[in-house]
Amino acid sequence: MSATEAMRDRLRRMVDESTIEIYDDDALDDYIETYPLMDELGTTPLETDITTTPPTMSERDEWIPTYDLHAAASDIWEEKAAALAETYDFKADGGSYSRSQQYLQYIGKARYHQSRRSAKTIKMYVEPRVISSEE
Repeated sequence: MSATEAMRDRLRRMVDESTIEIYDDDALDDYIETYPLMDELGTTPLETDITTTPPTMSERDEWIPTYDLHAAASDIWEEKAAALAETYDFKADGGSYSRSQQYLQYIGKARYHQSRRSAKTIKMYVEPRVISSEE
Protein backbone atom coordinates (compact mmCIF):
# COMPACT_ATOMS: atom_id res chain seq x y z
CA MET A 1 0.00 0.00 0.00
CA SER A 2 1.31 3.42 -0.80
CA ALA A 3 0.13 6.99 -0.51
CA THR A 4 0.77 9.28 -3.46
CA GLU A 5 2.28 12.74 -3.56
CA ALA A 6 -1.15 14.18 -4.40
CA MET A 7 -2.65 12.53 -1.30
CA ARG A 8 0.13 13.94 0.90
CA ASP A 9 -0.32 17.42 -0.59
CA ARG A 10 -4.07 17.34 -0.01
CA LEU A 11 -3.63 16.13 3.57
CA ARG A 12 -1.12 18.93 4.21
CA ARG A 13 -3.72 21.47 3.08
CA MET A 14 -6.41 19.80 5.21
CA VAL A 15 -4.31 20.08 8.37
CA ASP A 16 -2.64 23.42 7.58
CA GLU A 17 0.89 21.99 7.55
CA SER A 18 2.63 23.47 4.52
CA THR A 19 6.15 22.53 5.68
CA ILE A 20 7.78 19.21 6.50
CA GLU A 21 9.10 20.57 9.79
CA ILE A 22 6.66 18.63 12.00
CA TYR A 23 4.96 16.14 9.66
CA ASP A 24 7.38 14.83 7.04
CA ASP A 25 6.29 12.68 4.10
CA ASP A 26 6.86 9.41 5.98
CA ALA A 27 4.72 10.57 8.91
CA LEU A 28 1.90 11.63 6.59
CA ASP A 29 2.15 8.31 4.74
CA ASP A 30 1.67 6.51 8.07
CA TYR A 31 -1.45 8.56 8.86
CA ILE A 32 -2.87 8.06 5.35
CA GLU A 33 -2.17 4.33 5.13
CA THR A 34 -3.90 3.72 8.47
CA TYR A 35 -7.26 4.21 6.72
CA PRO A 36 -7.48 2.16 3.49
CA LEU A 37 -10.83 2.07 1.71
CA MET A 38 -12.54 -0.12 -0.85
CA ASP A 39 -11.54 1.19 -4.29
CA GLU A 40 -13.93 2.39 -7.01
CA LEU A 41 -14.12 -1.13 -8.45
CA GLY A 42 -15.31 -2.56 -5.12
CA THR A 43 -12.02 -4.27 -4.31
CA THR A 44 -11.01 -4.30 -0.66
CA PRO A 45 -7.36 -3.71 0.27
CA LEU A 46 -7.04 -6.92 2.26
CA GLU A 47 -8.15 -10.45 1.60
CA THR A 48 -9.07 -12.76 4.48
CA ASP A 49 -8.26 -16.45 4.31
CA ILE A 50 -10.60 -18.16 6.75
CA THR A 51 -9.32 -21.64 5.91
CA THR A 52 -6.31 -21.11 8.18
CA THR A 53 -6.31 -21.12 11.97
CA PRO A 54 -6.23 -18.33 12.93
CA PRO A 55 -7.53 -16.58 9.79
CA THR A 56 -4.85 -14.65 7.91
CA MET A 57 -5.01 -11.44 5.92
CA SER A 58 -2.98 -10.52 2.87
CA GLU A 59 -2.82 -7.51 0.56
CA ARG A 60 -4.61 -7.68 -2.76
CA ASP A 61 -2.48 -6.86 -5.80
CA GLU A 62 -5.49 -5.69 -7.83
CA TRP A 63 -6.55 -3.08 -5.22
CA ILE A 64 -6.18 0.53 -6.37
CA PRO A 65 -4.73 2.51 -3.43
CA THR A 66 -7.64 4.51 -1.97
CA TYR A 67 -7.56 6.09 1.48
CA ASP A 68 -9.79 8.09 3.81
CA LEU A 69 -7.98 11.43 4.05
CA HIS A 70 -10.59 12.94 6.38
CA ALA A 71 -9.90 10.21 8.95
CA ALA A 72 -6.16 10.91 8.70
CA ALA A 73 -6.75 14.67 9.01
CA SER A 74 -8.89 14.11 12.10
CA ASP A 75 -6.07 12.16 13.77
CA ILE A 76 -3.58 14.94 13.06
CA TRP A 77 -5.90 17.69 14.35
CA GLU A 78 -6.48 15.65 17.53
CA GLU A 79 -2.72 15.29 17.98
CA LYS A 80 -2.21 19.02 17.46
CA ALA A 81 -4.98 19.76 20.00
CA ALA A 82 -3.40 17.40 22.53
CA ALA A 83 -0.23 19.49 22.43
CA LEU A 84 -2.32 22.50 23.51
CA ALA A 85 -4.53 20.74 26.06
CA GLU A 86 -2.84 22.33 29.07
CA THR A 87 -2.95 25.90 27.84
CA TYR A 88 -4.92 28.26 30.00
CA ASP A 89 -6.44 31.72 29.89
CA PHE A 90 -5.01 34.54 31.95
CA LYS A 91 -5.18 38.29 32.46
CA ALA A 92 -2.10 40.44 32.75
CA ASP A 93 -1.32 44.14 32.42
CA GLY A 94 -4.91 44.98 31.60
CA GLY A 95 -5.06 42.41 28.78
CA SER A 96 -7.00 39.18 28.60
CA TYR A 97 -5.30 36.22 26.93
CA SER A 98 -7.55 33.34 25.88
CA ARG A 99 -5.03 30.74 24.85
CA SER A 100 -7.58 27.93 25.24
CA GLN A 101 -9.34 29.20 22.10
CA GLN A 102 -6.66 27.61 19.90
CA TYR A 103 -7.29 24.24 21.57
CA LEU A 104 -11.03 24.59 20.95
CA GLN A 105 -10.40 25.51 17.30
CA TYR A 106 -8.22 22.42 16.80
CA ILE A 107 -10.81 20.16 18.41
CA GLY A 108 -13.42 21.73 16.13
CA LYS A 109 -11.26 20.92 13.09
CA ALA A 110 -10.88 17.32 14.31
CA ARG A 111 -14.66 16.99 14.67
CA TYR A 112 -15.19 18.53 11.24
CA HIS A 113 -13.01 15.86 9.63
CA GLN A 114 -14.47 13.07 11.78
CA SER A 115 -17.92 13.96 10.49
CA ARG A 116 -16.69 13.54 6.91
CA ARG A 117 -15.00 10.16 7.34
CA SER A 118 -16.05 7.37 5.02
CA ALA A 119 -18.54 4.84 6.34
CA LYS A 120 -16.97 1.55 7.37
CA THR A 121 -18.33 -1.95 7.05
CA ILE A 122 -16.94 -5.26 8.17
CA LYS A 123 -17.61 -8.79 7.07
CA MET A 124 -18.47 -11.22 9.84
CA TYR A 125 -18.04 -14.97 9.69
CA VAL A 126 -19.82 -17.61 11.74
CA GLU A 127 -17.37 -19.60 13.83
CA PRO A 128 -17.33 -22.55 13.88
CA ARG A 129 -18.21 -22.59 10.22
CA VAL A 130 -21.61 -24.12 9.53
CA ILE A 131 -21.56 -26.42 6.53
CA SER A 132 -24.90 -26.87 4.86
CA SER A 133 -25.99 -30.07 3.15
CA GLU A 134 -25.73 -28.30 -0.22
CA GLU A 135 -21.94 -27.91 -0.06
